[in-house]
Amino acid sequence: MFRLEQRPQPSKLMGLASPLLALLITVALGVSLFLLLGKDPLRGLQMFFWEPIRSANAWSELGLKATPLVLIALGLAVCFRANVWNIGAEGQFIIGALAGGFVAMQADANTGRIIVLWILLAGMLGGMAWAGITALLRARFNANEILVSLMLVYVADLLLSYLVYGPWKDPQGYNFPQSISFLAVTKIPRLFDGSRLNIGVLIAAAAVLGFWVLLFRSYAGFALQVGGLAPAAARYAGFSSTRALWTALLLSGAMAGLAGALEVAGPLGQLTPYVPAGYGFAAIIVAFVGRLHPVGIVFSAILMSMFYIGGELAQTRLGLPKSITGVFQGLLLFSLLACDTLINYRLRRSLRASST
Repeated sequence: MFRLEQRPQPSKLMGLASPLLALLITVALGVSLFLLLGKDPLRGLQMFFWEPIRSANAWSELGLKATPLVLIALGLAVCFRANVWNIGAEGQFIIGALAGGFVAMQADANTGRIIVLWILLAGMLGGMAWAGITALLRARFNANEILVSLMLVYVADLLLSYLVYGPWKDPQGYNFPQSISFLAVTKIPRLFDGSRLNIGVLIAAAAVLGFWVLLFRSYAGFALQVGGLAPAAARYAGFSSTRALWTALLLSGAMAGLAGALEVAGPLGQLTPYVPAGYGFAAIIVAFVGRLHPVGIVFSAILMSMFYIGGELAQTRLGLPKSITGVFQGLLLFSLLACDTLINYRLRRSLRASST
């Protein structure tokens, strides 16, 4: 039998290299998976790691998918560093999309471009309100934030379905479950003609810088992280654990809601039952692969976006199922967990005394 024994001094270099090792293991497992499915592994790897970056247009699509992942993962990084386990960013993303979509549907021929700011603000407030439910139940009734935030995802999804199948259905949409198409004035401005990439990528870049300052160059960030690492020390220093809880969850909800508003007022252009794209769950992996650091999150989000695009290409060109994207995401997560475990622990053989 074997047991795990904690290493007295884990290697810092290996800790930094762990995401890269996890990626290499994911690639190796992916090759094995393609072989088992009877597909050319080189062709399969090309779909995931070359096609998404082979041209300027491919890079624009990569940036479009990476933007919501970066925004959501930044908020989750703050939560996780504060030891607040927000697993419901997907629900906050949906509510942000609903709030932003509601504002977009109010536009008419006299509406100016300033409405874009109101759409984004509404998305942030919607995400904050949804995350605030989790914060309230945790602070007031000591409810488990993992379960509460996760269950609220399904409530948000059902609310979206109710609205697009009911009150917000387009009366001229041939009975399809969708809202009206948003007017051009409400659309997120694009960076280049002929590209779908919009100013969301600039907002994400600014958010990366802002969160780096918050986490590593501000008193508020220091208080949040101390509260997560050492609650007793935080109380002794006068830091409020309740304030940290509310700050982390509201900030995380705002970022997820902002991502939702950017999505519906950007590439989607209307509300449909397919607004949930799994970004809220994938961002959890992005945050941990990026080591809960804003800069690491950028590279991790790009990698995860490659999985999204590669999965779509693998469906159309190799005939693989849609679930292949989730398979690669899961392989990356479990590979990272395995690497981190073996970096911090080592296997020891335990000899049981023979019974007489």
